[in-house]
Amino acid sequence: MNTNTARRRNHSIGAPRTTSLWALPFALAARLFRPSRRDLISDKAIETAQLARTVTGIAATAWLIYSYPLQESFSEVAKDEFAGILISAAMLVVVGPLVLGLFVLAARPPARAMYWRRLSGPMAGFGSLFLAVLTLYLVLQDSGGARFAAQFGVVGQLLVLVLGLTAVVFAVPFVLASAAFCVHYVFRTADVHEVLPPLLSPLLVWVMFGVQLVDSSPVSAPAAVEMLFLIGPPLSVTALSAWELRRLRTRFGLTLRSALQRGRRPRPR
Repeated sequence: MNTNTARRRNHSIGAPRTTSLWALPFALAARLFRPSRRDLISDKAIETAQLARTVTGIAATAWLIYSYPLQESFSEVAKDEFAGILISAAMLVVVGPLVLGLFVLAARPPARAMYWRRLSGPMAGFGSLFLAVLTLYLVLQDSGGARFAAQFGVVGQLLVLVLGLTAVVFAVPFVLASAAFCVHYVFRTADVHEVLPPLLSPLLVWVMFGVQLVDSSPVSAPAAVEMLFLIGPPLSVTALSAWELRRLRTRFGLTLRSALQRGRRPRPR
């Protein structure tokens, strides 16, 4: 293994860090959805490539919005972007556990038990996102909340209102940040094995490509530009995932076959 390009994550105990209240939902979401397995291989080249692609995508989208007139208001465009993130996260909620289950079941017994134990990270992310969405749903139900608050009198209603507003103020940024981190880190599947994120990412973006085919573009751009922005993300993510898998294989000996311990010379992670 090349020690200049890879490192094991070191969770040493240091000085406690303080987080302001407004940043707490984002910090908690990052903590829940960032892979944190102690022996996880962290490759600087892969991280840099992923960051570069994300920054390039944001910059290209900003240029598109700036260069061409919007067919909708800016607020509607922002809502569409957030909706896309939430749809991607929702697809991961459905597809992620299914793929993880199939991966664990396909592994040979020596590795299968280890992978079952590693599922705690992705399941913690799934559970936290589900509870946050459920909290928002329950709090924003006007009739149910009013009936519940009416049982406690005026003081009780005020207390329930304060608690409800606090829950909404915390849950909304937490859900949005969780959805973004969920998509970026592919639901912490690297906690189970490093090859899973690059295998799942292309599936996610091509499904989103199908969703966007039936949706209208938010800007009035030439057909060639619209096609470039439509096909560019899935092609770039697929190419990046293929490069990640190749780098994991050539630099660290990590492949899907070895992960499942089905090769001639299994090297489980």
